[in-house]
Amino acid sequence: MLLCIDTGNTNTVFSIWNGSEFIATWRTSTEVQRTADQYYVWLSSLMAFQKVEADITEVIISSTVPRVVFNLRVFANRYFECRPLVVGKPECLLPHAPRVDAGTTVGPDRLVNTAAAFDRFGGDLIVVDFGTATTFDVVAQDGAYVGGVISPGVNTSLESLHLKAAALPHVDVTMPDKVIGTNTVACMQSGVFWGYVGLVRETCNRIKAEYERPMQVIATGGLAPLFNQGHKLFDAFDEFLTIHGLVVIHNYNKDHNTELGNT
Repeated sequence: MLLCIDTGNTNTVFSIWNGSEFIATWRTSTEVQRTADQYYVWLSSLMAFQKVEADITEVIISSTVPRVVFNLRVFANRYFECRPLVVGKPECLLPHAPRVDAGTTVGPDRLVNTAAAFDRFGGDLIVVDFGTATTFDVVAQDGAYVGGVISPGVNTSLESLHLKAAALPHVDVTMPDKVIGTNTVACMQSGVFWGYVGLVRETCNRIKAEYERPMQVIATGGLAPLFNQGHKLFDAFDEFLTIHGLVVIHNYNKDHNTELGNT
């Protein structure tokens, strides 16, 4: 079975793929000091608690935090006796190479989202990912990543506002009843919610105008449904888009190696 590991700046997701479906998914905070042994104790304990039986023989990793990759490699080597495939490394092939400025390094998460979105929805897409940063990935008709936009994430913006303005509290993101707030919390919630609705809509409209082709907008990330309430910002929402992309990339590499006669 395949263990998919998606490490973001805030959280890391582990999912087990049995060849036809994900049989288990767990989430933990991303910590650069976590060792290979700690990863295994955490994962094996959850598997035992939920009675998940899985013979993991392959591992694929996508990480936006380079410092965690070493321990995840050791984790895969030591406990599953395999060399993990790491998205963004030269040995990890992509179904469609990105077309960006020479010398530009595209984040692994964006490459994975692109592969997943093209597999599920075809080309001519804008993929909006609500994470630590809010990213907009443009997927061409042939499935290639051709650029995008990076904005501060919703929670990142709220945390910064709280830290930089001593009188402003930390608030949860929610859709306010009214645009005009009559207390501090309501004012902040309105600013964040409607501000990001406007950011997403305007950014997508400008991408579409520049791209000059009809495009679908695909959203992923936990906050996407919140911002779609009553406002048709997205054509589709896929909570597990990134994890699905890891399977797509893994299968592509496996098929390629089979064609070349490699194991």
